[in-house]
Amino acid sequence: QVQLVESGGGVVQAGGSLRLSCAASEFIVSTRTMAWFRQAPGKEREFVGGIRAGGDSTHLAEAVKDRFTVSRDKAKNTIHLQMNSLKAEDTAVYYCAAHQSPILFTTPDAYFVWGQGTQVTVSS
Repeated sequence: QVQLVESGGGVVQAGGSLRLSCAASEFIVSTRTMAWFRQAPGKEREFVGGIRAGGDSTHLAEAVKDRFTVSRDKAKNTIHLQMNSLKAEDTAVYYCAAHQSPILFTTPDAYFVWGQGTQVTVSS
């Protein structure tokens, strides 16, 4: 069974940057649509950004599109979420997810594989 492992979370001051990584246990990064979601305490899990299967087309949520980028490292079977100009409201657990369709869904129910999450805390 495919496993996803996130890393790179931590505590950062507002305005700072973090780079999250999601490593897959199998060679799926190039052939699956991969996405990042986040969940803050008391809130629903929300789409952050993702990259479509078979190409490098990405899509980011409106709240982060000018600050975050998603990229894929096929050689390392890893995707990254580069987060710049972080704000207190970006504080959440960040999850990596994957599914087979080339459609970049923004709802969590569409994804069949999830990582365990990594905590990002932005102090103001």
